[in-house]
Amino acid sequence: MEDFKIAGQIIESGKDKQILATISRLPTRTQIDIPIVVSRSKKPGPTLLLMGGMHGDEINGVEIVRRIISQKLHKVEIGTTICIPILNVYGFLNFSRQVPDGKDVNRSFPGTRSGSLASQIAFHFRNEILPLIDFGLDFHTGGSRINNFPQIRGQMDVAENLKLAEAFGAKYIIHSPFREKSLRKEAAKRGKHILVYEAGESQRLRKNSIDEGVNGALRVMKYLGMRKEAPEPVHQSIRISSSSWLRSKAGGLYYSFVRPGEIVEKGQKVGIIAGPFGEFEKSVKSQFNGHIIAVNNNPVVNRGDALMHIGRN
Repeated sequence: MEDFKIAGQIIESGKDKQILATISRLPTRTQIDIPIVVSRSKKPGPTLLLMGGMHGDEINGVEIVRRIISQKLHKVEIGTTICIPILNVYGFLNFSRQVPDGKDVNRSFPGTRSGSLASQIAFHFRNEILPLIDFGLDFHTGGSRINNFPQIRGQMDVAENLKLAEAFGAKYIIHSPFREKSLRKEAAKRGKHILVYEAGESQRLRKNSIDEGVNGALRVMKYLGMRKEAPEPVHQSIRISSSSWLRSKAGGLYYSFVRPGEIVEKGQKVGIIAGPFGEFEKSVKSQFNGHIIAVNNNPVVNRGDALMHIGRN
């Protein structure tokens, strides 16, 4: 097995190492480093990326990768794991999805060395990490008070992606086309397979979401032959081929009658929008049969706001 290098440091086979990859400096000259934990088996095999914190306020993903490291679950019998608990250190420090200039790292690939902060992070990742991996799990959380039921997303018309998703074992497998300048699209150009796990709500730790993320990662490791044991899935996976957001037809106070993971029928009353001064109540009804894959937990909504995400088989 050839040794490989990250941020100028060589990690030999059979060795573990934490690397501090320097990205940039704050205006105060404080250096910003991204900690990267690498564990290499002596036996050759696939290299799997486990990453959280692409968006700094999505804490469940950070905790998933932290727990994998702290419990030494990243130490595999065959192959290599690269764990990055927090990619967007800027956003993590500022409780923000973006970096300080307001840009999204996941819309900044392939990035440039001298571009925006988001572009610099994407550039370093593309050049230092992406060439080394074969597969990846990118752990995310619903943003802006959106609570996602545990789900695995990817370009599911790619056979290997579907196999990885089925191995992960989340309740919902969602076909998600590539977005421009995203990590997934950049990885696919290089023949790498990266899936996105979505679960929970930003700035809020949810035990079920974290447990499912850790266990799903272990199942993927087992599928890839990197470990022998992994927890059995608690759900029979359901493939979601399309989905739509049910949106508010009025501004007011929003009361949801359903929770993520439930099944709804066309015409079912799934909530109400009430005027804050007692002047009206409007029923919210599902437009089709489907599965609730996410809900908006914000009690105050405007006309047109997304209320719940409904997926169809």
